[in-house]
Amino acid sequence: MSRIGRVERTTKETSVVVEINLDGTGRVDVSTGVGFYDHMLDQLGRHGMFDLTVKTDGDLHIDSHHTIEDTALALGAAFKQALGDKVGIYRFGNCTVPLDESLAQVTVDLSGRPYLVHTEPENMAPMIGAYDTTMTRHILESFVAQAQIALHVHVPYGRNAHHIVECQFKALARALRYASELDPRAAAAGILPSTKGAL
Repeated sequence: MSRIGRVERTTKETSVVVEINLDGTGRVDVSTGVGFYDHMLDQLGRHGMFDLTVKTDGDLHIDSHHTIEDTALALGAAFKQALGDKVGIYRFGNCTVPLDESLAQVTVDLSGRPYLVHTEPENMAPMIGAYDTTMTRHILESFVAQAQIALHVHVPYGRNAHHIVECQFKALARALRYASELDPRAAAAGILPSTKGAL
């Protein structure tokens, strides 16, 4: 069974192509024009063991907002597409990742219902290169809205903005990997992990 999602999204502000293979080997080819964001998407693919291709051309002459947001929307849609009918998946996943002085705790439910809870330290540095650090929550909001998942991300402490953001993406990658992987027993029995019979 192929679990690949591909989404093309074009507006007056951006042109985005995202392809994700949930059963990949962590091969990543990402180019958004925002260096730190590319670095974070690289973390997502590599630590999630997803083959991930992202090509975004956006209106960076204005700022990075539209480029970052539209990429996240397309990524969420591609992830949902790749999940297919969700038969046999574990559905739930969680991971805690430290990065030096920072710690991220991420829990995910591939529920079919979009919901985000997000906390991170206040008073972070406002920018990491061309990356606005307030965009991390917006990336997660956009991804969740299109992927239709429940996502809880908590960073109880951290000082360095780079570390605070990066540990979130690493933990997200692992949590998504664990939740989307096929449970051999459930997959063999064709079981959808829901008492409602729908996800």
